[in-house]
Amino acid sequence: MIVAGAAVQGTAHLARGQGCQDAFKAVDLGPAAVLAVADGAGGRERSALGAHIAVDAACRVLSEDIPEAADAPETWTGWIAAAGARVAGDCLRAVEGVLAAPVDAGALAATLAAAVVRPPWVAFLSVGDCFGTVLTHGTGGTGADGRAAERCHLVLPPPPPGAPETVFLTSPGAALRLRSFALWEPQLSGVVLATDGCASLTLDHPSVHGLPPEAGPLPAERFFCGLAATLRGNGGDAAPLRALLSGPDAARTGDDLTVLCALTDGR
Repeated sequence: MIVAGAAVQGTAHLARGQGCQDAFKAVDLGPAAVLAVADGAGGRERSALGAHIAVDAACRVLSEDIPEAADAPETWTGWIAAAGARVAGDCLRAVEGVLAAPVDAGALAATLAAAVVRPPWVAFLSVGDCFGTVLTHGTGGTGADGRAAERCHLVLPPPPPGAPETVFLTSPGAALRLRSFALWEPQLSGVVLATDGCASLTLDHPSVHGLPPEAGPLPAERFFCGLAATLRGNGGDAAPLRALLSGPDAARTGDDLTVLCALTDGR
């Protein structure tokens, strides 16, 4: 499995002299991979630290007792739900351990998206506005390199416009508002997680595909499938991904941008 990621400081943060508040971490376990991205809340003084605490906790918890590929759906869904509650609890305890009393957990506020990839399964958990996309082997023939064509699917969408205020891992009741689910996909060829600053670069407005606005955002095939092909072609070198996140199209958002992925060989 190829695992690669990059985080780039947003232009608005750079102009304000503010460091990157995103974080990512991955654990390659051979037959499985654990991915986590986090976005520190803008304007919170120590939110970058909160983002690093979040990805550390997620990767530590999600690397333990991962179900087998042949296990039943209820095993996977039960495991990821329980693991999500542990991640939320561990994050809050870590934040409280860092801060002096009285505790102001909001100072380290961060959102989180994490995934455990064990083909044909992928299990997701998230709090806040990070999002996730799944890649699958296509059924429309092969590309010039003999690999199966791919399709991309936005399975963990960001909140829609007008959604309630963003929930952070340190928000009251965050564990109850954490999303978790497991997806069985025999054609699974990759998983990509991204922070919300990447939305304009990686997601298409439905009108691009001739759909009404209520259809919601759709993953941009040119980004996800192109990225997968590049990373498979160079053995997982993240330099092209970093260049893409540093380009003029990405700079328009002004926000930090982080993308992390795990890919099978695509055959």
